[in-house]
Amino acid sequence: MKTAEIAQRYLDYFEKNGHTIVPSASLVSDDPSIMFTIAGMVPFIPHFTGVVPAPHPRIADVQKCIRTNDIEEVGKTARHGTFFQMMGNWSFGDYFKEGAITHAWTLLTTPEADGGLGFAPEDLWVTVYETDDEAAELWQRIAGIPPERIQRMGREDNYWHTGQPGPAGPCSEIYYDRGPAYGQDGGPAVDDNRFLEIWNLVFMQERVADVRSKVDFDIVGPLPEKNIDTGFGLERVAFIKQGVENMYETDQVRPVLDRASELSGRAYGADADDDVRFRVIADHVRSSLMLLSDGVTPSNEGRGYILRRLMRRAIRSMRLLGVEGPTFPELFAASRDVMKVTYPQIIEDWDRISTYAFAEEETFLRTLSSGSAILDEAVLAAKGTGRDTLAGDRAFLLHDTYGFPIDLTMEIAEEAGLGVDRDAFDGLMAAQRKRAKEDARSRKSRIADLSVYSAFRAQGETLFTGYDDLATESSVLGLLVDGQAAQSATEGQVAEIILAQTALYAESGGQVADKGTIVGPGYELEVLDVQRPVSGLISHTVEVTRGEVGVGQPATTVVDESNRRAAQQAHSATHLVHAALRDTLGSGATQAGSLNRAGYLRFDFTWGQALSGETKSEIEEIANNAVRSGLEVSTRVMSLDEAKAAGAMALFGEKYGDTVRMVDIGGPWSRELCGGTHVSTSSEIGLISLTGESSVGASNRRVEALVGQDAFRELTAERALVSELTASLKTPKDKLAERVAELAANLKSAEKRIAQYEAKALQQRVPEIARSATRAGRLLLVAESVGEVQSADDVRTLATQVRERLAPEPVVVALAGVVSGRPIVVVATTPEAREAGAQAGSFVKIASQTLGGGGGGKPDLAQGGGSDASAVPAALDAVRSAVEAL
Repeated sequence: MKTAEIAQRYLDYFEKNGHTIVPSASLVSDDPSIMFTIAGMVPFIPHFTGVVPAPHPRIADVQKCIRTNDIEEVGKTARHGTFFQMMGNWSFGDYFKEGAITHAWTLLTTPEADGGLGFAPEDLWVTVYETDDEAAELWQRIAGIPPERIQRMGREDNYWHTGQPGPAGPCSEIYYDRGPAYGQDGGPAVDDNRFLEIWNLVFMQERVADVRSKVDFDIVGPLPEKNIDTGFGLERVAFIKQGVENMYETDQVRPVLDRASELSGRAYGADADDDVRFRVIADHVRSSLMLLSDGVTPSNEGRGYILRRLMRRAIRSMRLLGVEGPTFPELFAASRDVMKVTYPQIIEDWDRISTYAFAEEETFLRTLSSGSAILDEAVLAAKGTGRDTLAGDRAFLLHDTYGFPIDLTMEIAEEAGLGVDRDAFDGLMAAQRKRAKEDARSRKSRIADLSVYSAFRAQGETLFTGYDDLATESSVLGLLVDGQAAQSATEGQVAEIILAQTALYAESGGQVADKGTIVGPGYELEVLDVQRPVSGLISHTVEVTRGEVGVGQPATTVVDESNRRAAQQAHSATHLVHAALRDTLGSGATQAGSLNRAGYLRFDFTWGQALSGETKSEIEEIANNAVRSGLEVSTRVMSLDEAKAAGAMALFGEKYGDTVRMVDIGGPWSRELCGGTHVSTSSEIGLISLTGESSVGASNRRVEALVGQDAFRELTAERALVSELTASLKTPKDKLAERVAELAANLKSAEKRIAQYEAKALQQRVPEIARSATRAGRLLLVAESVGEVQSADDVRTLATQVRERLAPEPVVVALAGVVSGRPIVVVATTPEAREAGAQAGSFVKIASQTLGGGGGGKPDLAQGGGSDASAVPAALDAVRSAVEAL
């Protein structure tokens, strides 16, 4: 039974039993405390807590999920995967334990011919929470499961919560017995490899707080209603029903594994270590494909870092299988072809997805190449000093700074006859993880408990009137002071205020929040920010500048008109720039992010190379031609399907409901889904002036522009600057560029002559420094300060020239200088000195420590420095002592 068929049977069953079928939410979680949708219930948390009323009493779905906390286990077990699909049925105050157990058992055990999944009842075991007598009795009565196949578990196994304050409850898990070939008998309490969990029924009825660990938390009270949350693992069911050993061999994952096998020339099943690598590749490529499909792009932080890590682990695994060239064009295409059946948007967005994926692989392959060069140098240095182990801090530097995998470091070091100080490396990694966890806890502690908004949201959605009005009368529904509900706020306090309706725009879609005021009888509030903390609710962060505001009072929102007008100009200009980019570069240039505020826009788009000056001018001209044309700006509210059929662009990073707002500028020339505020005609924008274009990551570019009056002011300032230069240089405006180029050439020539004089002066110092050489045992030693110099290159040049002058003697040259107040030390050695045990890198480290810094290099030439210039004499004395000790 194919994976897609299992999912469809699930949805068909629950639709027949009164459930509304909803599509999967994005992998990018709306919850600010959770990076990804890590479980099927995450999108429904606001409904469980009562913050947002549930749209239907019964829902079923197949939810995309990403979970990377066990990433090191991927490929090693049958059940660990980073991307998985969770089938779920949900009851919001409708059926509870009896209904959930009945539905699960019926679907599982109904024969395949009758639309069920055809599991044999005798192969199924269940667990219940240790005190849940009701669930144990229901399993016996409804399913006829004998008591010996119902096992009781404690908090660690059978009490579900998200790991944060919020909804929770006891659960009952259903296990499939894979048979004696997979382990010993005795149920899941004895062997969870033989007995595989496939379905978890959570009886969501309580709220937890102060979650200190999986088993250490406080139950603070019941939820507003008892709810059902179930998670039925699609991949686990698939590998059971398809008769394969693990999820990596199912129909949606195996094609990637097989393609990796073909590319590497190694057979799956022939070597245990290779098999783990094949499974890592298959899992991580699919996960990366799905993350890219949901708008995540590779970066060095947040979600982008997780994606980058997955992709680089896959690249590394291919390398360990002997493939050093690009493989993503083949592997991603294999995953695309099997996942498109369930997620057709992958085909629609393939150009964008593949651009990011292939560019990331190319970048990391270059990183591996440069990292290998650095590692080779470290190996030579270690062997040159007689060590048989590569330092852990060097391995960590390669991992942390260059993204060089530790197992690849170990492999290359082993080929050179060296080990790696893994204990030191692991210690540094543990310290880094600890810092990351502390930072994550800190971020979570700053996130308000969204349940504080539940009472306000229960009164209905906040009506936004700002598309048509700049002032709206309303009333105060609620106040929050320091994150807690309050009845009033007084002068000088900062508070959140919830109104029935508002003309103030809440930040979204790249447009920043409105500025303005809220006034009422006896009070005035300055608006600091406007946000949507939960779906359908607008919250205003305000400072009370006069009087006292209380719940129930009248309130009028007043928008700062000039700021709104300028913000509208910028937002509409963003749409024009997007259209101009696509007109110039083609459909591959799609939006990857934007920011628009009064007078300014920033627009990120997918593109693999810098734009030429001519291209930027063309984009600017097209956008400004649209401004001068006075194109009509119109908005229509319609269904998402209607908008897509009309050609509207749905932009990544945005989440759309069933009903959307489509903004046209000049008809279909610019047609996007957008909730922002806009001008009425393009001529109101005034002027668009592109001020910059830059890279913001692999295959991502950014243009910035000033808009309206801000653009005019910038051009006026540039005109004044040109006038000043023409007067100062006594050159006509049309000859100014030529004159500046002439002056730059003259300056460059003068700098070259100065450099020649300085080089000659340096060379004249060489004999004097060489004469300072003294005998230190078998070695000649020069340890001198050269005083203030222009650059570290000067010290390096002197050291190498003194070394050449004294060769072929066994010479150590240690010179120290001061560059812009900071000490520099360079050590150079001859081959004869190195044969006697003198290593430049070792001496530089000794000197640099004395100078309060660090350094290193090759055995023949090394450089370091520090922060304490007064310690130069002591640093040179330390080198003398070290040389004499040889």
